[in-house]
Amino acid sequence: MLHFIWKYKKFQLARLTTSKNEAVAVLHTGMHNHLAGPDFFNAKINIGGQLWAGNVEIHVNASDWYAHRHEDDANYDSVILHVVWHDDVAVFRKDGTEIPTLELKNYISKEVLSAYQKLFDTKQKRFINCENDIAKIEDFVFQNWLERLYFERLEEKSAFIFELLEKSNNNWEQVLFALLLKNFGLNVNGGAFLSLANAIDFSVVRKLQADVFQLESVFMGMSHLLEDDTIVDQYYLQLKKEYGYLKHKFSLIDTEVVQPQFFKLRPPNFPTLRLSQLANVYTKKQHLFNVIVNTTNLEDLYRLFDVSASLYWNDHFTFGKTSKKSTKKLTKKFVDLLIINAIIPLKFCYAKHLGKEINEEIIQISTTIKAEDNSILSNFKKHGVQVKNAKDSQAMLQMYKKYCFVNRCLDCQVGSSLLREND
Repeated sequence: MLHFIWKYKKFQLARLTTSKNEAVAVLHTGMHNHLAGPDFFNAKINIGGQLWAGNVEIHVNASDWYAHRHEDDANYDSVILHVVWHDDVAVFRKDGTEIPTLELKNYISKEVLSAYQKLFDTKQKRFINCENDIAKIEDFVFQNWLERLYFERLEEKSAFIFELLEKSNNNWEQVLFALLLKNFGLNVNGGAFLSLANAIDFSVVRKLQADVFQLESVFMGMSHLLEDDTIVDQYYLQLKKEYGYLKHKFSLIDTEVVQPQFFKLRPPNFPTLRLSQLANVYTKKQHLFNVIVNTTNLEDLYRLFDVSASLYWNDHFTFGKTSKKSTKKLTKKFVDLLIINAIIPLKFCYAKHLGKEINEEIIQISTTIKAEDNSILSNFKKHGVQVKNAKDSQAMLQMYKKYCFVNRCLDCQVGSSLLREND
């Protein structure tokens, strides 16, 4: 709260003085530092008629300076003002000079404190702190905040993608392969499918792309789905034989691959179907990475993933057990999730890698995709928040997980706006 008050000058500016009665004029509060070291860098403050440039440290009690052992840390020698709620002790630098102290409690309005207490009073809250007021935020402010959150989420996803890029020695096709596998596995099998991607060099996929049966045999075999000796299904036995041949030919090692689960999955999400569908994606289009990064139209992306599992799966969900006949095609909803969680982040990272800016293209695609649907987004809707498209839904998920859930209301434009109303 004190950080927020200082950062946005929520104190009464009439006549600030230090504990030694020196006049204080805040020209610039400084840059908020969320890492180690003083709380605000490069502030400009006039203290007792002398202009100072340096850092500001903030504590609830002045004695916290010693509790945190700042007196032994050279990083705090450049502090020009100690901002506290309660000044209970004088604070000195290592050279023995006293640091001026500003006690804030006498300069903060009751309205600001009341708004803060209301925001963090969780007794009546069932979802998020601002649930009763979030719908009141000015639309222009809220939409700008959502766009910032959306790209913040993309930046966070970028870290994982660039890790994949480093592991693959800058092989973007390998990165795409890993991303697709992880997302084809969804939440339950994402980790298992990613372990499969880590175990197969993409050069093998490229050599097998012309033959979906071979590609499927490698995906199934490496995933330990061809190890049941009790299954006598002809297609299963053919895949098993083919995998044995290809495993030897390409020296494939499956010991680190995690076997995917079927438990608690709806049949359309069974790993057998998803692996077959992905094999068909790669058989359908060569040089998939280049196609994706050069595709700017959402409909073209839909056409790219307009595939079904192999014919065998028309009347199967698992090996050896027939089911009602139906084409196991990738649904639009699934492809939307694929574009949201794999394709857009990949395009964003590749553009960043090249030093290009494609934010407008990304916004165009993400605002054309239907919003996701889950319990978090449903709760936002219940409290009057419109979630119109995928950009909004991704932004709202980012806000909930990184701000609402961890009580970072004062770092959020919604919380900040609600407190500013009470200046």
